[in-house]
Amino acid sequence: MECISNDYKSICHDLIESIVFALDAKDTYTAKHSIRVGDMACQVCKFLKLSSEDTETIHIAGHVHDIGKIGIPDRILNKESKLNDDEWNVIKQHPAIGAKILSSSKKLDKISEIILYHHERVDGKGYPRGLKGKEIPLGSRIIAVCDSIDAMLSKRAYRDSLQLNICKSEIEKNVGIMYDEEIAACVLKNWDFINNKIKK
Repeated sequence: MECISNDYKSICHDLIESIVFALDAKDTYTAKHSIRVGDMACQVCKFLKLSSEDTETIHIAGHVHDIGKIGIPDRILNKESKLNDDEWNVIKQHPAIGAKILSSSKKLDKISEIILYHHERVDGKGYPRGLKGKEIPLGSRIIAVCDSIDAMLSKRAYRDSLQLNICKSEIEKNVGIMYDEEIAACVLKNWDFINNKIKK
């Protein structure tokens, strides 16, 4: 991001937000979800005292982490009941699709990598590569927690939103399994602040 004017950064941010809102035409949940996840990830980065450059990169990645859903058929994306195994396997392609969309630009390499691995788990049972622990990029590990929180707190066609205390309990139970210990500890320590901030 060196030697880039603030005006140019502002244009880039506006363009990214336009891409996110474009998802709204395909999947209303994804667009609003992506904005919340990006903002939550940004707040977590600040608590972790990451550099401004890393924070900005992860913030942007959070906003576009589901951009690959553009390549998922509407009949699957907007299905009002639970997905079957075949449909779930199609959904699981969206990180790779999103990474490929952004891979055309070298300047987006870091964001592309974060998107590709945001569904990995620290126990190695995630997708698409089954990476473990610190093999998973930091931004992906941050977004994984934020993505899960917002998904659990959001009402879907096939289920109601979970209560805040149940969501928190699910994060606690999966520390070191799905989620990075340091990142999960940071989120849990600042739970009320993060969730109140995102709701505003």
